[in-house]
Amino acid sequence: MTAIPVGVVGGGAFGTTLAHLVGKNGHTALLWMRDRERAEAISRDRRNERYLPGFELSANIQTTTDLAEVAGRCKLILMAIPSSAFRVVARDLGDSLRGDHVLVSATKGLERGTFARMTDVLRQETCCLKIGAISGPNLAVEILKGVPGGTVIASGFEEVVRLVERSLHGPRFRIYASHDLLGVELCGAVKNVLAIAGGIARGMGFGDNTLALLISRGLNEMTRLGTRLGASPETFSGLAGAGDLVVTALSELSRNHRVGRGLASGKALEQILADLGQVAEGVPTARVVKEWAESHGVRLPICQGVFEVLYEGARPDDAMERMLSLPAMWETPATDIS
Repeated sequence: MTAIPVGVVGGGAFGTTLAHLVGKNGHTALLWMRDRERAEAISRDRRNERYLPGFELSANIQTTTDLAEVAGRCKLILMAIPSSAFRVVARDLGDSLRGDHVLVSATKGLERGTFARMTDVLRQETCCLKIGAISGPNLAVEILKGVPGGTVIASGFEEVVRLVERSLHGPRFRIYASHDLLGVELCGAVKNVLAIAGGIARGMGFGDNTLALLISRGLNEMTRLGTRLGASPETFSGLAGAGDLVVTALSELSRNHRVGRGLASGKALEQILADLGQVAEGVPTARVVKEWAESHGVRLPICQGVFEVLYEGARPDDAMERMLSLPAMWETPATDIS
């Protein structure tokens, strides 16, 4: 297989991990970062000590601070930028792109005020048509350790799927394909909000029964929101939906789970995020989802409870009590069984 250069925009934990996967598969990964000193340190030391301390990175990673260089050298570009900065970076990158570039979002978030998914932003800010998104249970530390895992590439274009498979698929990291771009992106964003609820429950000392309840009912919320927007219900029971929700809600490696634990312990959100030192996408996404649900009359009680804790000063124990004290109801739509 001929090696290809692959651009990765964003030098955080997941962007660096994607670049490492590309390099391990024998391709050149051109990793764009804002900070020149950190970019030079990765090139020199083969480490990203800020986000992934202790891990040696592939020698096939090259770094740059020039988006035009990424566009000039790479046909496939993976975007791993926080949702809050995604539009600005996409616009800057767009100045150097051609119509035949392939862009893939690796960001699990939604834009506040527009409810835009990251692929919507890519369409709006660039000339590219061949666009996709990857999402799944992808804890960066486990991927770097070589623990078997996988992700979903969603796109309506076969070329997008094939290029991502060629770049990332390997013996320890499987790639699955989907045509449901909408569903895969919504799974990746909303599960982060639900993971905060999982962290709150675990931090309050609740057991596995409670976590299973939150995860299953959270999956129901994700599915109702997604199908209301036109996504396929099957997507939510797959790797990008149930798979990612389970690991993010349960794992202490999950940033959003750790946010929930911090809230349960009584820490202020600002302190939790400062201690985390990285973006927890569930925090801004909770506001976006709440605003959308209200405007469309969709009940999402777990997401609503997380929003109240994050932004309205609700006590985690009170919010959890409300989440767990909903009236009895049919789990699936009621049918006439007479």
